[in-house]
Amino acid sequence: MGSAGLARLHGLFATYKPPGLKWELLRNTVEMQLLKGLNAGPPPAPEQRVHFLLGPMEGSQEKELTLTASSVPSLINHPLVCGPQFTSLKVGVGHRLDANASGVLVLGVGQGRRLLTDMYNAHLTKDYTVRGLLGRATDDFSADGKLVEKTTFDHVTREKLDRILAMIQGSHQKALVTYSNLDLKTQEAYEMAVSGFIRPMNKSPMLITSIRCLHFAPPEFLLEVQCMHETQKQLRKLVHEIGLELKSTAVCSQVRRTRDGFFTLDDALLRTQWDIHSIQDAIWAAAPRVAMELEKSVKVPGSSSF
Repeated sequence: MGSAGLARLHGLFATYKPPGLKWELLRNTVEMQLLKGLNAGPPPAPEQRVHFLLGPMEGSQEKELTLTASSVPSLINHPLVCGPQFTSLKVGVGHRLDANASGVLVLGVGQGRRLLTDMYNAHLTKDYTVRGLLGRATDDFSADGKLVEKTTFDHVTREKLDRILAMIQGSHQKALVTYSNLDLKTQEAYEMAVSGFIRPMNKSPMLITSIRCLHFAPPEFLLEVQCMHETQKQLRKLVHEIGLELKSTAVCSQVRRTRDGFFTLDDALLRTQWDIHSIQDAIWAAAPRVAMELEKSVKVPGSSSF
């Protein structure tokens, strides 16, 4: 594979992080697999060097000695002598996922690490599915945390939940306009609102652009959340706060990222696909879309991200 393989490893690709796996271990595993692929295959043919051998002169009756030139392989660059050609490869990680969360995790190799910074500065939204359980409260808002309270939830209905979600979305949309530093009376603000490109120009608290209930079967409910500048702990706390608004309690049993900017679950490589050939194919398949989407973000009216 060698240098030719390394040339095809500049760019972004998405992996699927399973729950229970730390992102650091995922990145290190991918890096190890890439190095293994780059160093795979037979070594290149060794260079030849001239070596003079002392021996009897051909045709001499008096056993005279002479130096004879011969070509022998040079092993100075052989992997068994100098070790593997590639020993380190920097792999960057985009928007991180904590150990208990799962879903799309974007990585960058080579020049792709710069594109990770461009993705961050573009303030792109991310999609999650968040699963909640009514009737319990824990110290860390997760289903595995220490139980601190149990409540009833027979009075909770789908209509009440939808009403709470609409209130949350409305308040966050107002905050989104505030953090975008836009004058709502200008044509620029109108064009951005119509195109869906209202984004904060700098770092902000978690902002939810859309939230809806996908499934409701008490005590379980499933939410779809589109947001930016979030952490997975904040999403778990959101489930806790929804439980309180419903005059009950709730814990989060699952956080799964289904989209990170322009990468979706369909783009994410499974653990069995973390090899150099699959990653190269994924980088090349995503490259045109990455370039187009980042260019589109640059052209957003009023954007000062780049």
